[in-house]
Amino acid sequence: MDQITQVGLIGFGTMGTGIAVVLAASGRSVVVVEADQDRVDRGRAAAESLCEDLLPDGTAADRKAILRRIVASIDLAQVATTELVIEAVSEDLDVKKAVLADVADLVGDEVVIATATTAQSITELAAALPNPGRIAGLHFFNPVPHHRTVEVIRGLATRDDVVDALVAFVASLDEKEAVVVKDSPGFLVSSMQFPYLNDVIQALDDELASADDLDLALKLGLGYKVGPLEMLDAAGLDVHLQGTSALHAATGDARYAPPPLLRRMVAAGHLGNKTGHGFRTHAPRKDDA
Repeated sequence: MDQITQVGLIGFGTMGTGIAVVLAASGRSVVVVEADQDRVDRGRAAAESLCEDLLPDGTAADRKAILRRIVASIDLAQVATTELVIEAVSEDLDVKKAVLADVADLVGDEVVIATATTAQSITELAAALPNPGRIAGLHFFNPVPHHRTVEVIRGLATRDDVVDALVAFVASLDEKEAVVVKDSPGFLVSSMQFPYLNDVIQALDDELASADDLDLALKLGLGYKVGPLEMLDAAGLDVHLQGTSALHAATGDARYAPPPLLRRMVAAGHLGNKTGHGFRTHAPRKDDA
Protein backbone atom coordinates (compact mmCIF):
# COMPACT_ATOMS: atom_id res chain seq x y z
CA MET A 1 0.00 0.00 0.00
CA ASP A 2 2.96 2.35 0.30
CA GLN A 3 2.99 2.47 -3.51
CA ILE A 4 -0.67 3.47 -3.84
CA THR A 5 -1.17 5.96 -6.65
CA GLN A 6 -4.92 5.66 -7.22
CA VAL A 7 -7.64 5.68 -4.55
CA GLY A 8 -11.34 5.01 -4.94
CA LEU A 9 -13.59 7.19 -2.80
CA ILE A 10 -17.32 6.64 -2.34
CA GLY A 11 -19.11 9.84 -1.38
CA PHE A 12 -18.55 13.45 -2.46
CA GLY A 13 -20.27 15.18 0.45
CA THR A 14 -18.58 17.29 3.12
CA MET A 15 -16.30 14.51 4.33
CA GLY A 16 -15.67 13.01 0.92
CA THR A 17 -14.75 16.36 -0.58
CA GLY A 18 -12.16 17.02 2.12
CA ILE A 19 -10.66 13.56 1.78
CA ALA A 20 -10.54 13.84 -2.02
CA VAL A 21 -8.67 17.14 -1.91
CA VAL A 22 -6.16 15.90 0.69
CA LEU A 23 -5.48 12.73 -1.30
CA ALA A 24 -5.11 14.64 -4.56
CA ALA A 25 -2.80 17.16 -2.87
CA SER A 26 -0.54 14.21 -1.99
CA GLY A 27 -0.09 13.52 -5.72
CA ARG A 28 -2.54 10.63 -5.96
CA SER A 29 -5.31 10.15 -8.47
CA VAL A 30 -8.73 9.95 -6.84
CA VAL A 31 -11.83 8.38 -8.36
CA VAL A 32 -14.87 9.71 -6.51
CA VAL A 33 -18.26 8.09 -6.96
CA GLU A 34 -21.61 9.65 -6.08
CA ALA A 35 -25.22 8.58 -6.50
CA ASP A 36 -26.21 11.19 -9.10
CA GLN A 37 -24.79 13.98 -11.26
CA ASP A 38 -26.19 16.74 -9.07
CA ARG A 39 -24.17 15.49 -6.11
CA VAL A 40 -21.13 15.15 -8.33
CA ASP A 41 -21.49 18.78 -9.43
CA ARG A 42 -21.93 20.01 -5.85
CA GLY A 43 -18.89 18.03 -4.74
CA ARG A 44 -16.79 19.41 -7.58
CA ALA A 45 -17.77 22.99 -6.67
CA ALA A 46 -16.97 22.34 -3.00
CA ALA A 47 -13.59 20.85 -3.95
CA GLU A 48 -12.73 23.96 -5.96
CA SER A 49 -13.60 26.18 -3.01
CA LEU A 50 -11.62 23.97 -0.64
CA CYS A 51 -8.55 24.14 -2.88
CA GLU A 52 -8.67 27.92 -2.73
CA ASP A 53 -8.81 27.74 1.06
CA LEU A 54 -6.07 25.10 1.25
CA LEU A 55 -3.69 26.97 -1.05
CA PRO A 56 -4.37 30.68 -0.46
CA ASP A 57 -0.83 31.54 -1.51
CA GLY A 58 -0.62 28.98 -4.28
CA THR A 59 -1.05 29.64 -7.96
CA ALA A 60 -4.11 28.86 -10.01
CA ALA A 61 -2.01 26.17 -11.70
CA ASP A 62 -1.36 24.52 -8.30
CA ARG A 63 -5.07 24.36 -7.57
CA LYS A 64 -5.93 23.11 -11.04
CA ALA A 65 -3.32 20.37 -10.72
CA ILE A 66 -5.03 19.07 -7.59
CA LEU A 67 -8.49 19.23 -9.15
CA ARG A 68 -7.29 17.41 -12.28
CA ARG A 69 -6.35 14.44 -10.10
CA ILE A 70 -9.96 14.15 -8.89
CA VAL A 71 -12.22 12.30 -11.33
CA ALA A 72 -15.87 12.18 -10.30
CA SER A 73 -18.38 9.66 -11.61
CA ILE A 74 -21.79 8.12 -10.94
CA ASP A 75 -20.50 4.70 -12.02
CA LEU A 76 -19.31 2.61 -9.07
CA ALA A 77 -17.43 0.30 -11.44
CA GLN A 78 -14.85 3.07 -11.84
CA VAL A 79 -13.26 2.03 -8.51
CA ALA A 80 -12.66 -1.55 -9.70
CA THR A 81 -9.01 -0.93 -10.60
CA THR A 82 -8.08 1.35 -7.68
CA GLU A 83 -5.57 0.20 -5.07
CA LEU A 84 -7.46 1.34 -1.98
CA VAL A 85 -11.15 2.17 -1.56
CA ILE A 86 -12.45 4.55 1.11
CA GLU A 87 -16.19 4.66 1.82
CA ALA A 88 -17.43 8.08 3.00
CA VAL A 89 -21.23 7.99 2.60
CA SER A 90 -23.80 9.05 5.19
CA GLU A 91 -23.79 7.65 8.73
CA ASP A 92 -26.52 5.14 7.99
CA LEU A 93 -25.56 1.56 8.81
CA ASP A 94 -27.72 -0.06 6.12
CA VAL A 95 -26.49 2.35 3.45
CA LYS A 96 -22.87 1.71 4.39
CA LYS A 97 -23.36 -2.05 4.37
CA ALA A 98 -24.91 -1.93 0.91
CA VAL A 99 -22.16 0.30 -0.51
CA LEU A 100 -19.37 -1.79 1.00
CA ALA A 101 -20.91 -5.00 -0.34
CA ASP A 102 -21.04 -3.51 -3.84
CA VAL A 103 -17.41 -2.37 -3.55
CA ALA A 104 -16.27 -5.79 -2.34
CA ASP A 105 -17.87 -7.37 -5.41
CA LEU A 106 -15.91 -5.05 -7.71
CA VAL A 107 -12.37 -4.94 -6.36
CA GLY A 108 -9.71 -7.61 -5.93
CA ASP A 109 -9.81 -9.89 -2.90
CA GLU A 110 -6.77 -8.27 -1.29
CA VAL A 111 -7.65 -4.62 -1.96
CA VAL A 112 -8.06 -2.86 1.38
CA ILE A 113 -11.47 -1.31 1.95
CA ALA A 114 -11.64 1.43 4.57
CA THR A 115 -14.68 3.18 5.98
CA ALA A 116 -14.52 6.81 7.08
CA THR A 117 -17.37 6.27 9.52
CA THR A 118 -17.59 8.46 12.60
CA ALA A 119 -19.52 6.04 14.77
CA GLN A 120 -20.50 2.75 13.12
CA SER A 121 -18.91 -0.53 14.23
CA ILE A 122 -16.07 -1.62 11.95
CA THR A 123 -16.55 -5.20 13.10
CA GLU A 124 -20.23 -5.20 12.17
CA LEU A 125 -19.60 -3.59 8.79
CA ALA A 126 -16.84 -6.11 8.00
CA ALA A 127 -18.76 -9.18 9.18
CA ALA A 128 -21.07 -9.24 6.17
CA LEU A 129 -18.23 -8.90 3.64
CA PRO A 130 -15.91 -11.48 2.10
CA ASN A 131 -12.39 -11.38 3.52
CA PRO A 132 -13.27 -9.16 6.53
CA GLY A 133 -9.61 -9.02 7.54
CA ARG A 134 -8.98 -6.36 4.88
CA ILE A 135 -11.64 -4.01 6.32
CA ALA A 136 -10.67 -1.20 8.69
CA GLY A 137 -11.77 2.26 9.76
CA LEU A 138 -10.03 5.38 8.48
CA HIS A 139 -11.61 8.26 10.36
CA PHE A 140 -10.71 11.75 9.18
CA PHE A 141 -11.95 14.84 10.97
CA ASN A 142 -13.68 17.86 9.49
CA PRO A 143 -12.51 20.09 7.99
CA VAL A 144 -10.21 17.37 6.68
CA PRO A 145 -7.36 19.58 5.38
CA HIS A 146 -6.95 21.31 8.74
CA HIS A 147 -7.05 18.37 11.18
CA ARG A 148 -3.84 16.37 11.53
CA THR A 149 -5.24 13.34 13.34
CA VAL A 150 -6.60 10.34 11.43
CA GLU A 151 -7.88 7.37 13.42
CA VAL A 152 -7.06 3.93 12.04
CA ILE A 153 -9.65 1.64 13.60
CA ARG A 154 -8.99 -2.05 14.02
CA GLY A 155 -12.06 -4.29 13.84
CA LEU A 156 -11.99 -7.70 15.50
CA ALA A 157 -11.08 -9.34 12.18
CA THR A 158 -8.77 -6.62 10.78
CA ARG A 159 -5.34 -8.02 9.91
CA ASP A 160 -2.18 -6.49 11.38
CA ASP A 161 -0.71 -5.85 7.93
CA VAL A 162 -3.79 -3.87 6.96
CA VAL A 163 -3.45 -1.66 10.04
CA ASP A 164 0.27 -1.16 9.38
CA ALA A 165 -0.38 -0.32 5.73
CA LEU A 166 -3.03 2.28 6.61
CA VAL A 167 -0.76 3.87 9.21
CA ALA A 168 1.93 4.21 6.53
CA PHE A 169 -0.62 5.56 4.06
CA VAL A 170 -1.73 8.27 6.50
CA ALA A 171 1.91 9.19 7.15
CA SER A 172 2.35 9.79 3.42
CA LEU A 173 -0.32 12.51 3.48
CA ASP A 174 0.68 16.10 4.15
CA GLU A 175 0.68 16.90 7.89
CA LYS A 176 -1.42 13.88 8.87
CA GLU A 177 -0.66 11.51 11.76
CA ALA A 178 -2.34 8.19 12.45
CA VAL A 179 -3.49 6.92 15.82
CA VAL A 180 -4.53 3.27 16.06
CA VAL A 181 -7.64 2.65 18.15
CA LYS A 182 -9.88 -0.31 18.81
CA ASP A 183 -13.40 -0.67 17.49
CA SER A 184 -15.67 0.84 20.13
CA PRO A 185 -18.58 3.32 19.94
CA GLY A 186 -17.21 6.68 18.83
CA PHE A 187 -13.70 5.23 18.72
CA LEU A 188 -11.43 7.66 20.62
CA VAL A 189 -11.87 11.30 19.62
CA SER A 190 -15.60 11.37 18.88
CA SER A 191 -16.46 9.46 22.05
CA MET A 192 -14.92 12.33 24.03
CA GLN A 193 -15.74 15.21 21.70
CA PHE A 194 -19.45 14.66 21.02
CA PRO A 195 -20.65 15.11 24.63
CA TYR A 196 -18.63 18.35 24.79
CA LEU A 197 -20.17 19.67 21.57
CA ASN A 198 -23.65 18.68 22.71
CA ASP A 199 -23.12 20.50 26.01
CA VAL A 200 -22.09 23.66 24.17
CA ILE A 201 -25.17 23.51 21.92
CA GLN A 202 -27.36 23.12 25.00
CA ALA A 203 -25.60 26.04 26.70
CA LEU A 204 -26.40 28.19 23.67
CA ASP A 205 -30.04 27.09 23.76
CA ASP A 206 -30.12 27.92 27.48
CA GLU A 207 -28.79 31.41 26.61
CA LEU A 208 -25.80 30.98 28.89
CA ALA A 209 -23.90 33.23 26.48
CA SER A 210 -24.02 34.27 22.83
CA ALA A 211 -22.55 31.99 20.17
CA ASP A 212 -19.62 34.37 19.70
CA ASP A 213 -18.89 34.57 23.42
CA LEU A 214 -19.19 30.82 23.95
CA ASP A 215 -16.60 30.18 21.26
CA LEU A 216 -14.30 32.93 22.51
CA ALA A 217 -14.49 31.74 26.12
CA LEU A 218 -13.73 28.12 25.23
CA LYS A 219 -10.93 29.01 22.83
CA LEU A 220 -9.20 31.24 25.36
CA GLY A 221 -10.14 29.26 28.46
CA LEU A 222 -9.24 25.81 27.12
CA GLY A 223 -6.58 26.80 24.59
CA TYR A 224 -8.42 25.39 21.58
CA LYS A 225 -7.60 26.72 18.11
CA VAL A 226 -11.23 26.66 16.98
CA GLY A 227 -14.39 27.33 18.94
CA PRO A 228 -16.89 24.44 19.16
CA LEU A 229 -19.71 26.25 17.35
CA GLU A 230 -17.37 27.38 14.60
CA MET A 231 -16.20 23.77 14.34
CA LEU A 232 -19.76 22.50 14.03
CA ASP A 233 -20.56 25.02 11.30
CA ALA A 234 -17.50 23.91 9.35
CA ALA A 235 -18.22 20.19 9.74
CA GLY A 236 -21.95 20.46 9.06
CA LEU A 237 -24.69 20.36 11.67
CA ASP A 238 -26.33 17.47 9.82
CA VAL A 239 -23.07 15.52 9.99
CA HIS A 240 -22.90 16.02 13.75
CA LEU A 241 -26.57 15.06 14.14
CA GLN A 242 -25.98 11.83 12.23
CA GLY A 243 -22.88 10.98 14.24
CA THR A 244 -24.19 11.75 17.70
CA SER A 245 -27.52 10.03 16.92
CA ALA A 246 -25.64 6.89 15.86
CA LEU A 247 -23.62 6.93 19.07
CA HIS A 248 -26.74 7.43 21.15
CA ALA A 249 -28.44 4.51 19.41
CA ALA A 250 -25.37 2.29 19.88
CA THR A 251 -24.75 3.07 23.54
CA GLY A 252 -27.95 4.49 25.06
CA ASP A 253 -25.72 7.03 26.76
CA ALA A 254 -27.64 10.29 27.34
CA ARG A 255 -24.47 12.31 26.72
CA TYR A 256 -24.80 11.50 23.02
CA ALA A 257 -28.49 12.41 22.75
CA PRO A 258 -28.86 15.18 20.11
CA PRO A 259 -29.79 18.49 21.78
CA PRO A 260 -33.19 19.87 20.71
CA LEU A 261 -31.58 23.00 19.23
CA LEU A 262 -29.41 20.83 16.96
CA ARG A 263 -32.48 19.02 15.66
CA ARG A 264 -34.29 22.32 15.06
CA MET A 265 -31.35 23.79 13.16
CA VAL A 266 -31.06 20.75 10.88
CA ALA A 267 -34.82 20.63 10.32
CA ALA A 268 -34.68 24.29 9.25
CA GLY A 269 -31.88 23.55 6.78
CA HIS A 270 -29.40 25.60 8.81
CA LEU A 271 -26.46 23.24 8.39
CA GLY A 272 -23.52 25.63 8.83
CA ASN A 273 -21.06 26.89 6.26
CA LYS A 274 -22.40 24.79 3.41
CA THR A 275 -25.83 26.46 3.58
CA GLY A 276 -24.72 29.87 4.82
CA HIS A 277 -26.70 29.53 8.04
CA GLY A 278 -25.47 27.93 11.27
CA PHE A 279 -24.52 28.79 14.83
CA ARG A 280 -21.84 31.30 13.78
CA THR A 281 -22.37 31.42 9.99
CA HIS A 282 -25.00 33.80 8.66
CA ALA A 283 -25.60 34.57 5.00
CA PRO A 284 -26.03 38.30 4.33
CA ARG A 285 -29.56 39.53 3.86
CA LYS A 286 -30.52 40.88 0.44
CA ASP A 287 -30.77 44.41 1.83
CA ASP A 288 -27.16 44.10 3.12
CA ALA A 289 -25.78 43.51 -0.37
